[in-house]
Amino acid sequence: MPPKISIITINYNNTKGLEKTINSIIHQTQRNYEFIVIDGGSTDGGKELIETYSDKINYWVSEPDSGVYNAMNKGIKAATGDFIIFMNSGDTFYENTVLEKVNPLLIDDFDIYYGDNYKVKQNSKRKKTYPEKLSFSFFYNSCINHQATFIRRQLFFDYFFYNEKFKIVADWEFFIYTICVENRPTKYLKMTICNYDFTGISSKKDNKSIADSEKQIVFDEYFSLFVEDYKLVSMIKSKRMQQILYIKTFRIPWKLFKGIINFFALLTKK
Repeated sequence: MPPKISIITINYNNTKGLEKTINSIIHQTQRNYEFIVIDGGSTDGGKELIETYSDKINYWVSEPDSGVYNAMNKGIKAATGDFIIFMNSGDTFYENTVLEKVNPLLIDDFDIYYGDNYKVKQNSKRKKTYPEKLSFSFFYNSCINHQATFIRRQLFFDYFFYNEKFKIVADWEFFIYTICVENRPTKYLKMTICNYDFTGISSKKDNKSIADSEKQIVFDEYFSLFVEDYKLVSMIKSKRMQQILYIKTFRIPWKLFKGIINFFALLTKK
């Protein structure tokens, strides 16, 4: 029997986006899923909208919460599926056959399945693709998108739920810990999973400093022994730094210089 998927939607005062997300989910051609909506006590008609679609929703609640990660944790605890995907208000599946295509792929022995997405802003849409192999170097500057990722639900109970003290990077912390510390197996789904509403809190430039400080807390806790070394390697490997060193300092053939840099990077991995 194919694994059961729990789709969790978090919403707060985004009725228009919520209805778009609900319609995307209920029109999926594959029905082996449960639909959970966690509303933070919306005052813009969100609760009334959820009641309108209540026959399509397996579990829902509309009550105040302490933030997005508190709401996400509520959804995880209410879920009963084998895998969880977060499709928050404003997000949509890329097409109505996504679950039909993905569900048969979830039978392998992997804990995290991730695919590509489109980042959607008011006047633009840009595709985001991911590498087939995830590593610390990837997570150092990036993250997979939880709207395009199917997470084995048991991982949250085996390790930890989202850190509600964080405002922006709790999902990033969960991924970098389970993948880079616990080495849980991942699989890249070579397909586009969702249209990601890129207007949320983590996408705002004003919150970059908050995200950076929260990430530093995670680095200090889990990777304190080598994160400073990696910063140096990352700087040296940057194309701009290579050009500066080559032009102003070494005056050696470019291919040879690149070989030296790659050799240094290889040594740091051991």
